Amino acid sequence: MTIINHTHETGNRNEVTGTRSARKRQNDAKEATMTDGQRNARLDPYFNKLKRWKEEFNLLREIVLECGLTEDFKWMHPCYTHDNKNIVLIHGFKEYCALLFPKGVLLKDPHGILVQQTKNVQTARQIRFANVRQIEELRPILKDYILEAVEAEKAGLKAEVKREFEIPGELEQKFAEIPGLKAAFESLTPGRQRAYILYFSQPKQSKTRTARIEKFVPHILAGKGMND
Repeated sequence: MTIINHTHETGNRNEVTGTRSARKRQNDAKEATMTDGQRNARLDPYFNKLKRWKEEFNLLREIVLECGLTEDFKWMHPCYTHDNKNIVLIHGFKEYCALLFPKGVLLKDPHGILVQQTKNVQTARQIRFANVRQIEELRPILKDYILEAVEAEKAGLKAEVKREFEIPGELEQKFAEIPGLKAAFESLTPGRQRAYILYFSQPKQSKTRTARIEKFVPHILAGKGMND
């Protein structure tokens, strides 16, 4: 009996040891994934000169870099990549600042914090903040979401994009006002059309949408995309 009990106890200890080892391996793997990324010195002036959301942006920068991403600057915003794949951007708006995940639709979002900015935005999702306290409270959750976005890229997951999109009324009005504008727009590649539509549709106020459209009318007539 003693031998049997001893064997049973030894087995239990082995199971516990094995469980602890497995947990340690998981933690080690997570820590390896979380190796801090390097600050891009070229972006320091941008962060230092911020007049709005300065503290929030710097905290978000710190959190993202703790996830081991590469810091860059794209589309006039701090952008963080993994193997040259865009993972998350830091955005600032009048009423909130945000982390923007270009493929946020792929994230599971167990905490229900992802926001679809407008109905025309198909794949991108935001996490919005009004102050530093909100960011600090979500800090571990934000890291989980960022690392999930990295894993989605590693796995080669693709976000389904519907080719149909709704043209804002202000653009339809410009089509009627400016000869050749509609034909020029329709001759653009679907990707360029969509980029314009998303950009034009973002503002809540009609006058702002109109101003954006008027700014890019020459580009469209010249057959150019937003970034050409």
